[in-house]
Amino acid sequence: MNIKKHVPNFITLLNLLSGCIALIFAMELNFEMAFFFVSLGIFLDFFDGFFARLFKVSSPLGLQLDSLADMVTSGVVPGFIMVTMLSDGNNISATSWAPYLGFIITLASCYRLANFNIDTRQTDSFIGLPTPANALLILSLPLILQNNPPEIIHILLKNPYFLLAVTAFSAFILNAEIPLFSLKIKEFNFAKNKLQILFLTTSVVFLFVFQYLAIPMIILFYILLSVVNNYQLGKK
Repeated sequence: MNIKKHVPNFITLLNLLSGCIALIFAMELNFEMAFFFVSLGIFLDFFDGFFARLFKVSSPLGLQLDSLADMVTSGVVPGFIMVTMLSDGNNISATSWAPYLGFIITLASCYRLANFNIDTRQTDSFIGLPTPANALLILSLPLILQNNPPEIIHILLKNPYFLLAVTAFSAFILNAEIPLFSLKIKEFNFAKNKLQILFLTTSVVFLFVFQYLAIPMIILFYILLSVVNNYQLGKK
């Protein structure tokens, strides 16, 4: 019995378990623990692929398991978080349909994950925002709200129209035909990796200064930097 071939799939299932636990904490409005377990799931999501390549045991089964696990951790959980924010923490009833629009994030995540599996262009970079990044973006919002943000941000995050705009943006950017540069540093060469180094350095500074508020700033910076990079490459 080849144990190595089961290691990546076991790690993927741990990602799924993390997403399930995160969902329970989200239902209890414990957003910090929900954020922790989604982050843990994303961490495990990185290592299942790492070990699959290390042990040379990549398989179609692993690819499908990976997307199914991500569907919960990076699809269902952020959608539920947005539903909760749109309901302003109140119990959701059948007569209150508007909060359910938050699940548009879940539907868009599902479409992206299915499309990713058949899109051969996304081997070394991404087209559209990856679901883990989008999940962190959405899960950061209630944490920002809980940590005494500036008044204007507090007002925006309590405004259902702003939250619906964020939901629409999330669904769009997940599936937009916008190439986003890869964060992988394949060799220690500053000239070839200056974009990645600039992004990672800026992200560390943002996190140190702005904490949870840094997360949406980092995601938007990543998208903007990619668009600028695409424009420069197009001019060459």
